[in-house]
Amino acid sequence: MGSSVSHAAAPPPPPPAGLAVALPPKAEEKSEKKVDYLNLPCPVPFEEIQREALMSLKPELFEGLRFDFTKGLNQKFSLSHSVYMGSTEVPSPSSGTIKVPTAHYEFGANFLDPKLMLIGRVLTDGRLNARVKCDLTDNLTLKINAQLTNEPHFSQGMFNFDYKGKDFRAQYQMGNNAFYGANYIQSVTPHLSLGSEVFWLGHQRKSGIGFAARYNTDKMVATAQAASTGIVALCYVQKVSEKVSLASDFMYNHMTRDVTSSFGYDYILRQCRLRGKLDSNGCVAAFLEERLNMGVNFILSAEIDHRKKDYKFGFGMTVGE
Repeated sequence: MGSSVSHAAAPPPPPPAGLAVALPPKAEEKSEKKVDYLNLPCPVPFEEIQREALMSLKPELFEGLRFDFTKGLNQKFSLSHSVYMGSTEVPSPSSGTIKVPTAHYEFGANFLDPKLMLIGRVLTDGRLNARVKCDLTDNLTLKINAQLTNEPHFSQGMFNFDYKGKDFRAQYQMGNNAFYGANYIQSVTPHLSLGSEVFWLGHQRKSGIGFAARYNTDKMVATAQAASTGIVALCYVQKVSEKVSLASDFMYNHMTRDVTSSFGYDYILRQCRLRGKLDSNGCVAAFLEERLNMGVNFILSAEIDHRKKDYKFGFGMTVGE
């Protein structure tokens, strides 16, 4: 009895010493974050699904001299002056183009308000460009683009009604030549959005439908588009760092059997921004914006096409914000 009682009263053996004691207890596995499909982010507008790629692949290239000056009169109203001297490409019956020297002066007036934007441009060659953007409600926006020229049948006008929902966007378009169009884009997941568009051109009795998909994260953006007109377009943008982005695109035209692709870059430095591209046709382009001072930028543009023996170089300056 005594031995059994003393054995039962004995303290428990000490825990084993070693690595097992030093290791921390296992952390509970993190549960996967559930997606709230009723609270998805609002996608980008259908017409801007390729905006990151266009920044690198479609810089504002020009040839000749360009000078832009903007003077703010108050917080909402400003005037702009622009001078351009260069050349304009005119199609020729033979292969290639003919460059015609040209120069013009442009006067502009801008009114910028949180709910109303008015922009007008008048050129010495008789062209008049106007843009209007008005927020009718918090979700509905009216956009008007117009271009008037002295040449008959070249004036254009377009009305857009944009509706921004919680996780979707819709747009209705109406323009001259009996043009009607509509598009819709919907967020399917936090990173994926799908959209479609239709259009009708009454004067030419043509119609079409297109589909688009966009997948974006913090480091990349991928888009795909296909239309009944025979166009297939793919774009991909990779954000290497906060200052460097790489972009590529691929386009196929089923009607003409043309295939083109290009690769571009966007490099942001402390005082300048450098963009450029190289396409499958052998055309190389670069666009440099150098910030000389507050509100003063120097611009260099270059485009070289060895196959067509076409070389374009331009430089300019912008003053004012």
